[in-house]
Amino acid sequence: MTMLSAPDHTEAGEYYFLYINQVAGADALGTLQTQATETPAFLRGISEEQSGHRYAPDKWTIRQVVSHINDTERLFVFRAFWFARGLPEPLPSFDQDIAIAHAAADQRSLRSHIDEFDAVRAATLKLFQELPPEAWARRGTASGNPFTVRALAYIAAGHVAHHIAILRDKYLVRTA
Repeated sequence: MTMLSAPDHTEAGEYYFLYINQVAGADALGTLQTQATETPAFLRGISEEQSGHRYAPDKWTIRQVVSHINDTERLFVFRAFWFARGLPEPLPSFDQDIAIAHAAADQRSLRSHIDEFDAVRAATLKLFQELPPEAWARRGTASGNPFTVRALAYIAAGHVAHHIAILRDKYLVRTA
């Protein structure tokens, strides 16, 4: 796999460094590959009953969080594809609350969301693994923010790390 260096602050809007900074080291592709096995293994440890839990009345259920992870990975990777292929048009914003409201995530099993994660991540990895070297530096605009393809690989990995940490820290907290 190609070793990537972490993006600098010209490669993504400042907000997205919340995710970029979640990636340890300089290898976003390695992180994406590791998550391809670790994330489903972690999620399979959550029961169907637990997956309907929300830690506060106004928060998403675990199933909705996993649905959001899948949707957002598709979005970030589509942006990476668009920019890597040299398409010049800016891409629109994504409203996660509208998307989750129409996803019917709680009508599906957690297992189906995990299976979807597996498929989405396999496609993510294949796209990034096959990019020509010059594509990583290509730039575009989405949601009014600049992005490089390299930054989007980091964002995809960091977004999953961010939400898995929230699941561990807020949803699956054991009280004594």
